[in-house]
Amino acid sequence: MLVSFISFVIVIGICVLAHEYGHYITARLLGVQVHEFAFGMGPLVSQVKKAGPDGRTYMLWSWRLFPIGGFCRLAGMGEEDDGETVIPSMGFNEQPVWKRFFILLNGSLFNIVLAFLLTAVFLWGHGGQDMYDTKIGSMMEGYPAQHAGFQIGDRVTAVNGEPVSEWREMSNSLRAAALKGDVVFTVERNGRALTLTTPIPPRKEHGYPMLGITPAFRRYAAWEALTNAAGYIWNMTKLMLKGIWDWLSRKQEVDVTGPIGIASMSGQAMREGAWSFITFLALITLNLGLLNLFPFPALDGGRIAFLIPEVLLRRRLPERLENWVNAAGLVVLLLLMVVVTGMDLSNLYGERIEQIRSFFVSLFVD
Repeated sequence: MLVSFISFVIVIGICVLAHEYGHYITARLLGVQVHEFAFGMGPLVSQVKKAGPDGRTYMLWSWRLFPIGGFCRLAGMGEEDDGETVIPSMGFNEQPVWKRFFILLNGSLFNIVLAFLLTAVFLWGHGGQDMYDTKIGSMMEGYPAQHAGFQIGDRVTAVNGEPVSEWREMSNSLRAAALKGDVVFTVERNGRALTLTTPIPPRKEHGYPMLGITPAFRRYAAWEALTNAAGYIWNMTKLMLKGIWDWLSRKQEVDVTGPIGIASMSGQAMREGAWSFITFLALITLNLGLLNLFPFPALDGGRIAFLIPEVLLRRRLPERLENWVNAAGLVVLLLLMVVVTGMDLSNLYGERIEQIRSFFVSLFVD
């Protein structure tokens, strides 16, 4: 439990602070006043102040009691504390559309950049599956590849006579070919070309054909790690967006996880070691960055959506309307968080909760 809590605090802290720092540094570079950049949440513990251009003092850095995430409080967004003033022309809402757009966007962008850097570090320091080759790294027990005579180290060069050079290209080709009958593979083994033929029926548990092979493992040089990390992030992004779309269109069930579920998974990742924790952190910060760009009220994407009619109509929508919509969105998000947390508790402690419920029921029944 303690490991899960500590790892959860680390994950949320890094992801949220990266996000808020994106807002902060963009605002400062674009000449927008920042009241506060906070480490943690809750009551104020200490602070460092800096004089503004007009000689007045406004809060710049602060440390809060609870070490969970943080926040960035910009001037001119209706969040001024007692004694704080907005320097003329430096408030957020006074800025042109393009400045507000980049300030809102760059929180998520910093999360995505962090995911990219963590992935690059992982590929350089630990390594990963080589998706840019067709060399076989391992085989799955009981799948067609094992029965057809494939071996670890084989490199697939063609599927039904069509040349393939990357893993995803080969995977897509074999799935399409499997629907038409037996699949003929050209394989390079120890400098010799071999031909292997096998049917690949759809797997009931997956719903599509699987040959039963995985890519070879490879450690990347520093520059290769950077270039390949971009490909990994792009593919993870597509998978996430596809999963969300499939869930919204009810094509498939998707497990939704809240804070308790994330804490449990982060604890498990930390127990498995540093590299497992780094990959988990990259996945969470990428999720945070992408989800914040969805055009839902209270999220950065929802605030960005309010800029569109302003550009089209060449005038701002009423600020009160925007505040009301964002407040309503925040209520919906909080209610959703409560529901998801309940689902997490049920999944993790369902049996124990049922035992307690049965105990109290028995007291009243007896």
